Amino acid sequence: MEKMSLILAALILLGIIFLITQIIMKPIKLIWKILFNSIVGLLLLLLTNFIGTFFTFALPINIVTVLISGFLGIPGILLLICFELLLV
Repeated sequence: MEKMSLILAALILLGIIFLITQIIMKPIKLIWKILFNSIVGLLLLLLTNFIGTFFTFALPINIVTVLISGFLGIPGILLLICFELLLV
């Protein structure tokens, strides 16, 4: 009977440890994903500006444009290009 309660206590402890690590790791994964996507968005913006120099076209690089291009990727870059062309 003592072995059974010891095993049960160990399983409950493992479950609690698992839940705590999941609670801690979820926000960290989200932060890394946002950071990675922002870096990719920045690189896409730089590439767009490099290619745009041949056509006298440039997109501003700020936190908003980096996040838009980071979250949406290539469609985000196309959206920013359309906005820039509409405003000019």
